[in-house]
Amino acid sequence: MQGTTLSCRAEEDLADQTRAIAKALGQKTSDYVRDAVREKNEREMAARIAMLSRKLRKKNLESYKTMDTLAADGLD
Repeated sequence: MQGTTLSCRAEEDLADQTRAIAKALGQKTSDYVRDAVREKNEREMAARIAMLSRKLRKKNLESYKTMDTLAADGLD
């Protein structure tokens, strides 16, 4: 796989823990970190979509309430 290299500094205990978990899972550390970052990105995107969905639902509910009020004014 050809890709871009990312680099980050991690505290020694985090690096040791990451290496140990990757080894226990039979993965290279880089593969484990790549999978972990991808999973975190997916969770963050899902959370963002859920938040935007709640905002949109609230706006729609407000619009429906406004339309109901207008419809109740006898002009329907």
